[in-house]
Amino acid sequence: MIPVSSATLGIRVVRRVRVLLDEDLAELYGVETRALTQAVRRNLQRFPADFMFELTREE
Repeated sequence: MIPVSSATLGIRVVRRVRVLLDEDLAELYGVETRALTQAVRRNLQRFPADFMFELTREE
């Protein structure tokens, strides 16, 4: 189980939405960012449409 304090440290606000970046989430789960991204893409049907978005360079 991931301690709540660890998870909340990585939360940022982007576009007025609280988010965890993929690199922070991967670190919490102890996997590489690439592996996390691949797992999500393989299972897109399990996530709501607004589950993730890509940041622009400015963000």
